[in-house]
Amino acid sequence: MLRVTRLTDYATVVLTVLAAEPERVLSAVELAERAGLEPPTVSKVLRPLAQAGLLEAFRGAHGGYRLSRPPEEVSLIAIVEAMEGPLAMTECSLDDTSCGIASQCGARANWRRINDIVADALRNVTLAQMLEAPPPDPGAGPVAPRRIPARLATV
Repeated sequence: MLRVTRLTDYATVVLTVLAAEPERVLSAVELAERAGLEPPTVSKVLRPLAQAGLLEAFRGAHGGYRLSRPPEEVSLIAIVEAMEGPLAMTECSLDDTSCGIASQCGARANWRRINDIVADALRNVTLAQMLEAPPPDPGAGPVAPRRIPARLATV
């Protein structure tokens, strides 16, 4: 199964907290409270996000963090790459692969194409969109209320 790491998931949660109030500076403790995460975990994700230029850090008594640009300009690919490095579905998805059979591999071109599709999908979703309610699932249909039969005991 392909999935982002837990820290990348947490980084997205922390960034959506900041995206909800993009002009506000929040401390790591405030971010942890609002995100429902432990402060050490939040501190761990803030460092690479700031190094990648996604956050501005402010020191002092009223210091903290805020987004370095509007939520509409922060894509999910930027978050993933800040936390995990360049997106690579397989080892050979990167240009500088150390795979011994890369030059004669018939699957490499297709893996690179799949890698590009996933990267484009992540590139086309922003933090602002992550704040929006998800669209309804068209296949789910309306949810009918459930009735639970109950009998009251009489004394």
